[in-house]
Amino acid sequence: MLIDFSKLDEATIEGMDGGEGAIVARMVVNEVGRYVECRVLPGSSIGEHVQKSGNDVNFVVSGHGHAACDGVREELAPGVCHVCPRGSRHAIFNDGDEDLVLWTVVM
Repeated sequence: MLIDFSKLDEATIEGMDGGEGAIVARMVVNEVGRYVECRVLPGSSIGEHVQKSGNDVNFVVSGHGHAACDGVREELAPGVCHVCPRGSRHAIFNDGDEDLVLWTVVM
């Protein structure tokens, strides 16, 4: 399977999972998993939620922020991969001054 994110429409989501501000995402969902290119805008967050659909793997492309997974704070920077296993609670915060860009796979 080949996914060309540049050919997908962007969707802006306000207050994702009860978070602050907005994220901008391009996404493919199929029987195998969910594949997302996501920009968490400065000062925005993906609110804390239980990861129900599968293991959530977030690779940081650019920007800075932090994740909280089951109460543990993890710093996010380019080249870092945040993994939230199914059943865990997590949230992602952009506390930097540029977009926090993530490539996410949920399987």
